[in-house]
Amino acid sequence: MILLNSFKNIKQIIDTLQKGGLVIFPCETVYGAAVDSSNEVAVKKLNRYKERPFGKPYAIMCSDQKMAEKYVRLNETAKNIYKTFLPGPVTVVSVGLHKVAPGIESETGTLGIRIPDYKLMLNLLKKFGRPIVATSANASYRKRPYKISDIFDNISNKQKELIDLVIDAGKLPKNEPSTVIDTTLDDLAILRQGEIKLKDKNEVLSRSEENTQNVAKELWQKYDSYKGKRAIIFALEGEMGAGKTIFTKGLAKTMGITELVTSPTYSLENRYSILDTGHSLAHIDAWRMEKSDELNALGFSSLIKNRSVVAIEWAERVADEIRKFDDEAIIIWVKIKNPSTSSGRNANERLISWGIEK
Repeated sequence: MILLNSFKNIKQIIDTLQKGGLVIFPCETVYGAAVDSSNEVAVKKLNRYKERPFGKPYAIMCSDQKMAEKYVRLNETAKNIYKTFLPGPVTVVSVGLHKVAPGIESETGTLGIRIPDYKLMLNLLKKFGRPIVATSANASYRKRPYKISDIFDNISNKQKELIDLVIDAGKLPKNEPSTVIDTTLDDLAILRQGEIKLKDKNEVLSRSEENTQNVAKELWQKYDSYKGKRAIIFALEGEMGAGKTIFTKGLAKTMGITELVTSPTYSLENRYSILDTGHSLAHIDAWRMEKSDELNALGFSSLIKNRSVVAIEWAERVADEIRKFDDEAIIIWVKIKNPSTSSGRNANERLISWGIEK
């Protein structure tokens, strides 16, 4: 382990990366784990450390846009985001040029790029001369690491043995992870909202159950292209009778599910097969859950690993557990309110707002 201010930092890190080593490093968000992006063996080592299957994509860190353009094809949307927000805590997903080691790009050939706003890492990237694979240093589904003990207290001895170098910068500020934006679609999509808020949440007034189901349909169509590639979670908030189950019925109908969708209040979970996909819609009710970790008893982590679609009613009761998976899943928070308490309002009206936010 070396301290942040050591003059040997850059040379030691480069030597370690060139030998296929795994480095724990500080950044403007959380502590990260890094390997050489050109070394397939090192990428597999990172997979073992993170306990994630080979083929699950990573982002890479570049020193600047010029370096990034050697590895991805930037459209105008991406270039505008680079100009406005980078360097900074934003990961921009573009079409990859297949110049990194296998196991980094997504199955569809996309690649996320980060240009950090952190002096140590920018200096390293400039001297290293090529990108590094960078991901948060916590094992999958564990707490975000803002200090070194957050890492070592939550990993196994086997994982510790995979670490070759640790850069200790002390306790980092508790910033959110990077915002992840996919620029490969016609409609820009935020896959994870982080410290930088790029969009205000959307809000509509539904005047009927049919309208509420149509809102669900529109939301599903926005993220449908990720079906089977990432887990998609609709975290539903709202009082009793607000329309959370109605919303889920709209999701199911849009996905081609013909089974009757009912509230899982007593069963806790109902599961429906999505036709011709091999995936499922899991409909969960957290009303009776007293602790967030009760979600795991339903096999929630398996749903994420299997890239399922999940609708969770009373999501606010298990919010901490849901947010543990923000690296693995697209999480859409949906609030449904009944504004009919105001005079003159229709009893069927629902104010529905949504966003990818913490």
